[in-house]
Amino acid sequence: MGDSKTKAKKPSKIKGLKAEFKKIIWPDKKTLGKQTVAVVSVTVILGAIISVVDALLTFGIDFLVR
Repeated sequence: MGDSKTKAKKPSKIKGLKAEFKKIIWPDKKTLGKQTVAVVSVTVILGAIISVVDALLTFGIDFLVR
């Protein structure tokens, strides 16, 4: 009995998933390129900031310990 309910739910889940995929608005190549550049730029900048803060903290802690 539990199997029939599970089997009945699967087609509706797949149908719902297909309906949701049809609602997606995929970006064009130009927009995708701009967004990719933005994400990579922000990642590099934050990585640099974290590296500088880490170096300063390491230097400060080493200075205090000596």
